[in-house]
Amino acid sequence: MGGLAESGSNPDVDLLYDINGLAKHAPHWFDRGMEFVGEWGLLLAMVLLVVWCWWSVRRRGDADAASSVAGLVWAPLAAGIALLVNVPIRGFVERPRPFVDHQGLDVLVSGKTDFSFVSDHATLTMAMGVGLFVANRKFGLAGIGLALFEGFCRVYMGVHYPTDVIGGFALGTAVVLLLSPLAMALLVPVMKAVETAPRAGRLIRARATGHVGPEALIPGARAEQSDERDLAA
Repeated sequence: MGGLAESGSNPDVDLLYDINGLAKHAPHWFDRGMEFVGEWGLLLAMVLLVVWCWWSVRRRGDADAASSVAGLVWAPLAAGIALLVNVPIRGFVERPRPFVDHQGLDVLVSGKTDFSFVSDHATLTMAMGVGLFVANRKFGLAGIGLALFEGFCRVYMGVHYPTDVIGGFALGTAVVLLLSPLAMALLVPVMKAVETAPRAGRLIRARATGHVGPEALIPGARAEQSDERDLAA
């Protein structure tokens, strides 16, 4: 199955040359920037996005904060599971990197000797993006956008076919959505238990939810109690 795309006449290879061809006409500094972004930068950005979302959920302190934090915990866990699932897939398909079978590619990252299908980077970023979407739609859309850009970068760098990236997107999304009901059923009670803990609860809510007595619900009740204490004195 190594010859998944070996002919330059198929759309997968044509699109590979079209996208990677942009690197040949770009300035050297731009290619070096794309190399860093595609290899490490977007992964770091995805982690920072998850932390930012957690901080936002924690500060807001909504009633469903525990469920949202559970979704944020599930995002990196799902990404890790998706990478593990990809190990046997790569070994079964055994698709060489595009620069092994095709000449004239501008390969921005050297030393890639493993198989190409499916892309680990695309799998990882899309799993985290979709996991973020489960927890928070606004941050999730930003995460999915980062994942799509990651896929473009991998083809631009000459280390993956477009179908490697599409396969990674599909794998990451499938793992998140198929296992999400089970994961949330396990994680939400844990996060709710953490929420009620005296100190650890700050990981879920920044705002303390103290006991509200009946006098706080009646306008002027505190003022009347204060007047009574003054008269008694």
